[in-house]
Amino acid sequence: MASTAKRLDGIPTTIFTEMSALAMQTGAINLGQGFPDVDGPGSVVERAVTALRAGENQYAPGIGTQPLREAIAAHQARHYGIDLDPATDVVVTTGATEGIAAALLAFVDPGDEVVVLEPYYDSYLAMIAFAGGVRRPVTLRAPGFRLDPDELKAAITDRTKLLLINTPHNPTGSVLTRDELQAIADVANEHDLLVVTDEVYEHLVFDDHEHIPLATLPGMFERTVTLSSAGKMFSFTGWKIGWATGPAELVRAVLGAKQWLSFSSGTPLQAAVAHALDEEPGFYDDLTRSLQGRRDQLCAGLAELDVDVRVPEGTYFVTTDVRRLGWPDGDAFCRALPERAGVVAIPAQAFYDDLEAGRHLVRWAFCKEPDVITAGIDRLVAADLHA
Repeated sequence: MASTAKRLDGIPTTIFTEMSALAMQTGAINLGQGFPDVDGPGSVVERAVTALRAGENQYAPGIGTQPLREAIAAHQARHYGIDLDPATDVVVTTGATEGIAAALLAFVDPGDEVVVLEPYYDSYLAMIAFAGGVRRPVTLRAPGFRLDPDELKAAITDRTKLLLINTPHNPTGSVLTRDELQAIADVANEHDLLVVTDEVYEHLVFDDHEHIPLATLPGMFERTVTLSSAGKMFSFTGWKIGWATGPAELVRAVLGAKQWLSFSSGTPLQAAVAHALDEEPGFYDDLTRSLQGRRDQLCAGLAELDVDVRVPEGTYFVTTDVRRLGWPDGDAFCRALPERAGVVAIPAQAFYDDLEAGRHLVRWAFCKEPDVITAGIDRLVAADLHA
């Protein structure tokens, strides 16, 4: 039998698939993978049904339907003052994950170095490898998970091609400040680097924190591809409708790669997401308020355990340090957790090159209904979690 391609070497099964399968096998409460328990607005579902019944079931244009591209451009203008031409500056992707893949395949040649914030969403690792790139992580270190500008500068070499940035940041929950973003912009401008910025949690920001798109900083729009998605914004993670925006030249390159991945994304769902962006902008404000309450609920519950809890500024996720429970290894903790407590979480070390920086960290998701969080916390509190 022929062996698998070398590009798959060292790329494991995604930890989300592995741990969610463990939840199903054991009947554990899944506080690991970041998908909501409740769908988004009913009007958006009905728009998808109308599109299905009206015959909007054939290929959409590869770049995306015109109504959705116009709605995305209007969203960027309304929230951030970013002026986009929907005909050239927007491409619809099959989720932001495909946007990441298409952008890296479009811009990264074998041997090019990609600077990425660590811990990282695990598809970054896979797609940098698929493109033949070399990743250069810059670690956001516990417990604060802030960007060190000096570490960022030190990661740049004469082979650096691209910065891959994520804010609000998964899995740490950090929202990069204007000063941190300016440090990124300074490096990008000084070294003439491209930037791909994953902003799928852009509206899920808590307390007095603010999401600032990197493309709004001086000198950054012309070198930045911005990714986002309806999945997180409207709680339709299974629809896989995302987008990439930026200057026409960069968007055209992303489309050039995307056309050979999925060619086209779900036509009736594009109609529904256009409706969501145009008609349901209040949904994500309400969602954020609800998520902030559930964040506080989960953080308070985890604080009853003998763990350090980092309260996130955004996203769906809380990070804890489990060393005081006697677990120096978060992966071992997470694999024991379903049997000990009937709960599943995600070992954060899956998102690190620097395993020592993340070995003791565990990620929990609070995008679940309050009664599910309560049940999970009750199980954790009742269990013996010490090693």
